Amino acid sequence: MSEQVYIFDTTLRDGEQCPGASMNTREKLEVARQLARLKVDIIEAGFPIASDGDFEAVKAIATEIQGPCIAALARTHEKDIVRAGEAIKPAAKRRIHTFSSGSDIHLETMLKISRAENIKRSVAAIKLARQFTDNVEYSAQDTTRSDREYLVELYTACAEAGATTLNIPDTVGYAIPHEYGALIAFLIERIKVPGLIYSVHCHNDLGLAAANSLAAVKAGARQIECAINGLGERAGNTSLEEVVMAIKMRPEVFGGVTTGIDTRQIYPASRLVSHLTGMVVQRNKAIVGDNAFAHESGIHQHGIIANRCNYEIMSAEDVGRSSELTWGKHMGHHAVRKKLAEMGYTLSDAEIKSITDSIKALADKKKHVYDEDVRALVEGQFTEVVQTWKLDYLSVMTGTIPTASVRLLKAGKKEPVADAGTGDGPIDATLKTLDRITGVKGSLMDFNVASVTRGEDAIGEVSVRVDFNGRIVTGKGSSTDIIEASALAYLNALNRHLDEQQRRCAADKPTQ
Repeated sequence: MSEQVYIFDTTLRDGEQCPGASMNTREKLEVARQLARLKVDIIEAGFPIASDGDFEAVKAIATEIQGPCIAALARTHEKDIVRAGEAIKPAAKRRIHTFSSGSDIHLETMLKISRAENIKRSVAAIKLARQFTDNVEYSAQDTTRSDREYLVELYTACAEAGATTLNIPDTVGYAIPHEYGALIAFLIERIKVPGLIYSVHCHNDLGLAAANSLAAVKAGARQIECAINGLGERAGNTSLEEVVMAIKMRPEVFGGVTTGIDTRQIYPASRLVSHLTGMVVQRNKAIVGDNAFAHESGIHQHGIIANRCNYEIMSAEDVGRSSELTWGKHMGHHAVRKKLAEMGYTLSDAEIKSITDSIKALADKKKHVYDEDVRALVEGQFTEVVQTWKLDYLSVMTGTIPTASVRLLKAGKKEPVADAGTGDGPIDATLKTLDRITGVKGSLMDFNVASVTRGEDAIGEVSVRVDFNGRIVTGKGSSTDIIEASALAYLNALNRHLDEQQRRCAADKPTQ
């Protein structure tokens, strides 16, 4: 019987630490639901001590999500452990993941403690965590720059204290595959506590995170910590889709190990995370990029027509990339609900009605409506931001003097507010007009546009990063018209900014 490699997904914790990739509780829940459909083994839902919002998000995921084990991160501080234990308490399967460091540079310059004190604190943290769950994971950061003999001493003490999973992180992306595999094999051989699962958490600073993780599996590791689209700090984490598909396609290389992942849910997960974080997936990204199954060379096209196996080692369907023509303007609410359920979406009655109306409107504009079109529409519903401003009308004239006429609806007001203005181009004119109408000045820091569906009438998705008085906010919008998508993305960022201001003001008010 083949051994299982457990997939520990850290999209909601380490992935969300990527600058500009933060998500609210509703969005985190939606990602967690998709991770459950993907059948990951462990969801690292967050770092509860970091903020009240993070605590509430972890608790919400622990309350709702069934199937995966729900993990919370904690330093080796008592308050961290207690907070993590409280957050994951509702989960049927729960884990506390506590961490310290292993390298002398971390101990001396960051933690400012001795090796012996580090062991003492780590052991105490694990024993406290065991009061909340018998599933405890321990990590020592920066193992690839640590003294190996000290790692044996540290990890042995932690295992004897009750840690059931030992994580060996390449925190700074320093390792090369053969040496990382050798480190894993060394620790497995030298740590004599039985029944442990050895885990790996690799960063992609040298572009080797997936390769290092797979080398570790060959050496005996049985848990990979990874993220959808490789999201994470700096250059990112190990890409879930890459290691999962490598194991699936080349089981003989890894001793016949398997994962429990439903690979048909990989692409939907990639699209969802990309949309909610505003982190656009590069076109040539392995497995989930737009070009992953595209062929332009005449030789390649001929080979694909003869037999797809000539130039493809897996099919698009293997990772959930379907493009059936199943949507149209004659579909009713029940049919839309059923199809969305098949795609893995669970929406309220109001959202189903809104999506149905949007599909019908899109079908009037487009000859064909694909699954990707509908995904883009559905993902636009995933927000709990108060919609202070909504786009009611937009008309743009290009030429020597680009002009935009805009009408907005403001929450609580019956009459729309309209204005017109000029700019260096149609998008510049539109955004400047939005600034004037709303009275809030934003500075556009980043602008990305991508086609999320096929054809000349494809839906375009715009992601923006806007600076509002020193606070950078991400916004997203989609439409078959790029200028409209740009206006929607900018308004999304503006509404997020205003919503955040209102929440801060409410939190700062003194209680009576």
